Amino acid sequence: MELPNSAEKHLGRAIAALASDRFEHALFEWLHRCFEIDNTTMLAYFQNRVPEIMFTHAIERKVHEKLFSDYVPGAYLLDPFHALHVENAPPGLYRLKDIAPDQFQRNEYYAAYYQRTTLVDEMAYVAYPAEGVSVQICLGRDKSSGQRFSARDVQKAERIAPIVCGLIEQQWSGLQSTGDYRNEDLAGHLITALEQEHGIALSPRQAEVALLILRGHSSVSIGLRLGISPQTVKVFRKQLYRRCGISSQAELFSLLIPLLSIPDTV
Repeated sequence: MELPNSAEKHLGRAIAALASDRFEHALFEWLHRCFEIDNTTMLAYFQNRVPEIMFTHAIERKVHEKLFSDYVPGAYLLDPFHALHVENAPPGLYRLKDIAPDQFQRNEYYAAYYQRTTLVDEMAYVAYPAEGVSVQICLGRDKSSGQRFSARDVQKAERIAPIVCGLIEQQWSGLQSTGDYRNEDLAGHLITALEQEHGIALSPRQAEVALLILRGHSSVSIGLRLGISPQTVKVFRKQLYRRCGISSQAELFSLLIPLLSIPDTV
């Protein structure tokens, strides 16, 4: 396999750095020599606690500006890449445009958080070094280059995916997670928090629909996931908005995102 720009040498350094605090940077240096990367985020998702950030690098400061203040406390629960963890997706490479819900770029999470990062393209390696733990190496293009990953970039990234996933499994095998994550539990938490904070009582189905709306699913997509018709979804949406005293997704986001920003939400 041809790897450009002395990538083999940097792969060797990454392997040599396993089990040391030099590994994350060595891994980044290798990947950066395989194809152009504007930013990198290495993080672990768990079943019952907020993500752990292991490494970040970006040319554009806005990429990680809200990472610890907004994303880690709760916004991660709306991220398509976190959904890969929840769904226990097979190890490998995933590109955001292939996994995002059908109305992701029209939802409030995208407008309020993701768009502010200036990211124009993103892909991530996903692997499972321990039970209940997924580690993702997220690679992005942002306004510093303004360019999406090319077909050749993606092809190279896919070719080295087994190597990256193998390194992840070795480096972070000591991470631990207990309990289980279920969207039903998150919906239950939301129901309780909304009642306590605002005196608003939602049904379990209304809470499920609310979360799917915030993640960027259309009525058709929500219906497919919940096994109900799009028209029934629209009825639940109207009931939800009326119950909350709101009239837009932006208001729904503003109402609910603080309630997801509670440590150990599930």
